[in-house]
Formats: sequence, structure tokens, C-alpha cells
Amino acid sequence: MSGGYVRVASQEELTLKKRLVVKTEGKQIALFKSEDEILACNNRCPHEGYPLSEGSLSSDCILTCNWHNWKFDLKGGQTLVGGDEVRLYPVRISGDDILLDLTDPPKERSIEKALGNLKDSFRRQEYDRMAREIARLEKVGGDPLEAIRQAIHWTYDRFEYGMTHAYAATADWLSLRNKPGLSGTDRLVPLVESVGHMSWDSLREPAYPFNDDRLPFDRDQFEQALEAENENKAIALLNGALNDAVDLQDLFRSLARYALAHYAGFGHSAIYTYKIEQLIRHLGPSVQAPLLKALTRNLIYSTREELLPEFRRYGDTLAAWGNTSTTPTEPLSLEGASVNQALAKTSVYASLDPEAIYQTLLLQLARNMLFFDISLMDKWDKSVSQNINWLDYSHGLTFANAIHHLCDRDPALWPQALLQMACFIGRNSAYSDFSQDMSDWQIEDPGGFFEQAEERLLDHANPEFIVSAHLVKLTTAARTEANRSSENAPAICAAINRFLNAPFKRKHTRRTAQQSLDFVAREG
Repeated sequence: MSGGYVRVASQEELTLKKRLVVKTEGKQIALFKSEDEILACNNRCPHEGYPLSEGSLSSDCILTCNWHNWKFDLKGGQTLVGGDEVRLYPVRISGDDILLDLTDPPKERSIEKALGNLKDSFRRQEYDRMAREIARLEKVGGDPLEAIRQAIHWTYDRFEYGMTHAYAATADWLSLRNKPGLSGTDRLVPLVESVGHMSWDSLREPAYPFNDDRLPFDRDQFEQALEAENENKAIALLNGALNDAVDLQDLFRSLARYALAHYAGFGHSAIYTYKIEQLIRHLGPSVQAPLLKALTRNLIYSTREELLPEFRRYGDTLAAWGNTSTTPTEPLSLEGASVNQALAKTSVYASLDPEAIYQTLLLQLARNMLFFDISLMDKWDKSVSQNINWLDYSHGLTFANAIHHLCDRDPALWPQALLQMACFIGRNSAYSDFSQDMSDWQIEDPGGFFEQAEERLLDHANPEFIVSAHLVKLTTAARTEANRSSENAPAICAAINRFLNAPFKRKHTRRTAQQSLDFVAREG
């Protein structure tokens, strides 16, 4: 050893063989003799670990891994074809000895490099490379959650309509990661799923900048700006709130009030509000600004579905909430109810404890999902309005879980929340067949069932991020609500059990073709 250098081989041996593999200090290093120069690099290709000593070296010192044609410049250090960089080792000659500097780079530089490479992997949505870079970040002592924080900063202004399920699912992936007893492998999965989804949803998207204007925060003005769909003013007020360190709970009260001011975005508004609050708790203040801006933009762009003919009675029913003095004597039953029937029946029970109404509606949401007529997913000759799948049902339960939290903090939101649950019930009841025998899906041990479901999440095998996002969100929400109510747990578990084991058709070639022909034929 000389300074930071370690003897690894002799020049004579390398000259004879042209290339060598040496193992020292836990490293496997490839040595190459190129004319009068000796070059050294990690022997494991950073792509999939194949030995670079079996690669092809050109006269200009370009090393090709023959497994997948990745190419590395062993002089300049650049990766010419492929993604990850290969580590090079400085070489020094002392007599016949070949010495290598095996000193690892400083921690800060290694962290910066891993995060830089992670960002670069977003260009081509390289899922496996993302996993390696986060593993490298953690190996050198970096905080693996910094990968999530940075990914949020890289993507928050790349979502045209504010945010997607990528951020919402990240909150639940991180909750799953916090389970005690997980292996290192299983703790990495939620991180890769999270950044992978952010990368996919922002892939090749341009920036949609937020304005930098700042106004003193005023709750009423903020809610009015949201209602008026005035993004510039809402963001300026939000910037003022962030600058003046307005209490985050107070800010989320305003966001929640607007999220439930309309039957908005098929429940996404309430779900996203809850999940962003959770995500900030997981990751800390450095992500407050980008996440709150993304959420604010999303709330502004959300559809107001109470304006649709199907849900038009929602507004009048909400306005009349609590105006009746009669006390119902029969239990609330919404089995098979239409939207209008569900709204009317639920409003009769306005004088009861909201938690009791909530649990009744939650049970019906679970039963609707349990009895979903899955044959409808194979229909191809129906109108677009009949395009129903499992995700239509999963949103009812994840919405219920979100509004339970929002209403616990602000009980004034219960009327909106309960009537919107009724809207979900009435819409989905039309696609449920309650005559089916679902006894085979019953679960005896809810705790054990959810443990197995979460275990499956860590190796889910679904290529679509939108599916894995709904899997983790639904499982997390269902487990939370089942734990709250032993009475509802059997129906919730049975519904989730059937969902996790039933076919899930995601691409409808014939249906798309037929509906396109019908649509074009009716165009003016």
C-alpha cells in the first residue's frame, strides 16, 4: 500500500493476459492493458452486473458489455450507451506493481451522484435503474426518503392538472414501508414504486409553471379563488401562506372545505387532500410548497359532478339537510338504491350521529363492491357511460376513508361527506348483482388477511402504476376502516378479497373500436 493506493497485480501478469480480474477490499475490479496504458473499472456492469472483463475493448478505450451493448469510455468515464455509470479506479505504477486508489468518494459527493443519476433515469423511465440508485443512496449513508423528496421537486409542475395518483399512492407506500420487521428488499419496494410512478406520469411532459406572486393569506379569499377556478390568485394566496408560515392544519381545513364543497372529481379531491396531508407528515416541510401547489391546481381543475344530470339532486338535498324534525325508526337501507333514492333516504337520517350514518353507508359501499357484476367489464356493445370496472368501486372505499379523517377534524363537513358517499352508492348499485353467492369470499381472520394482502403488494407484478396505486390505496383504506368497525370488517374484507383475486380487464380493444365507430357516426 502506498498512500491511498493498494497493490493489486503485476505489470508482467497483465501484459501477458491483456486483462485481469482482481478482488480486493470487497471489490471486484477489471484491469485492461491498452497499448501503454493500464485502465481499471468495476468488473460488474452497472446495468445487470455481468462481468465487463468479458467485454470488448476498442483501440480508443471504449469498453462494450457484450450482454446488452452498453458502452463505457474508460478514459473519460462517460457512459456512451446505456444509463448507469461504471466506476473507474485511478492507476499508479511502482516498478512492476500495479496500484489502484480504492478510496471511496466523500459521502456528500456520492449522495449527490446517486440523486443526479436517479433524476437522469426519469428520462427513459428506467425502473430498475431507479432501484439501483436509491440502493446506492442508502448504501453511502444517505436518507432514502430524499429520493422521494427530490422526485416531488422534479415533477410537481409537470402534471398539467395539478397532481395524479402518483403522490396519493406515495403516502400509502410510505405507510407500508414503516411496518416493523420488513427486510431491506421490502423497504426498497415502496420507494421505487413511488418514484417510478412519478416518473411515468411526468414522462416527456413539459413544465406548467406556477406563478410566483404573493398575497397575504386570507382564508375566505383563498376559498373564493378556488371556487372561481382562479389558479393565479389561489397560488398567490398559497405563496403568502407558505411565506408567513400559516398553520398547516388551518390551511388544510380550507382545502378540505373546498374539496367537499362539490361532488368533485369522482372523490379524488377529498382523497388527494387527505393523502397530501399524510405525505407532508411523512417527508417534512421541504415538500410542503410543491405538494400544496400541485393539490391546489388539481382542486381547481376537478370536475363538479353534481352538475351532471345523474347527481343533480345532490345540491338541493344538501341545502335541506337537517330541516326535518322526524326521527327515523327503521335502519337505513340502501341496497340497490338509485342515486336519487340514496340521497333521499340518507337525508332522512340527518338527525342521527354522523358516525352511525357513516358506518351504514360504508357497509353498503363494501357490499356494492363485493357484488359487482364483473361480466359488465367484458361488454363491448354498450355506451361509454357503461364502461365500469373495479376502480369505480375502489374509489368509494378510499373516499370514505379520506372523508372520515377530514370530518374528524372539521365535523361541519359531515353532511357533504355523507351525501357524497350516497352518490357513490347510488351510482355503483346499478352495476351490482346482489343475487350472487359470495360466501366463498368471506374472511375469518381480517388481521391475517390484510397482512397477506400487504405482503402481496410488495411483489404485485402489475405493469401499470395506476393499478398498483389503487391496490395500495384501497388496501390501506380498507384495513383502516375494518379496524375501526368489527361489524363492517367482514363485508370489507370479502369485497377486497374478491377484488384482489378477480380478473381485472384493463384494455378493451373491441369496445374501444365499437364505441369510436358509434361516436363518429353520430357526429354532426
